[in-house]
Amino acid sequence: MAINVGDRIPDATLMKLGDKGPVPVKASDFFKGRKVVVFALPGAFTPTCSNQHLPGFIQKAGDIKSKGVDEIACISVNDAFVMGAWGKQQGAEGKVTMLGDGNGEFTKKLGLDFDGSGFGMGTRSLRYSMLVEDGVVKSLNKEANPGEAKISGAENMLSQL
Repeated sequence: MAINVGDRIPDATLMKLGDKGPVPVKASDFFKGRKVVVFALPGAFTPTCSNQHLPGFIQKAGDIKSKGVDEIACISVNDAFVMGAWGKQQGAEGKVTMLGDGNGEFTKKLGLDFDGSGFGMGTRSLRYSMLVEDGVVKSLNKEANPGEAKISGAENMLSQL
């Protein structure tokens, strides 16, 4: 069953690339006492993700944070090394925190996973964005079509803040 507005974010361990390699990030700690915009996508370096979804949040990061948002995070079922390299290539540093959900643990607990095996991608995340305040989902925007990033995009999220 998928997470809904009003639900608490499940605890899981995500990974962030640090100076000396992957660093665990406990979801319960990451969202506690903070206002976080999180968006997720099927895969780093994929067309819609690289050309629309992530760039939109990078471009609107200042506007989003000016609305009282403490952090913007991008999550994908990729490892921390891939997320770090993609974030660097896209210019996300200081704007969007890149978090890897390599085993899909967080994504599965949210109930926002899908089977991309037909494309050789295994388990992946649906494309969505959400506003989380102190660990509770305040808004959730899921795309019906994973090739689009409108409902889950930065502009729509900004309009909800």
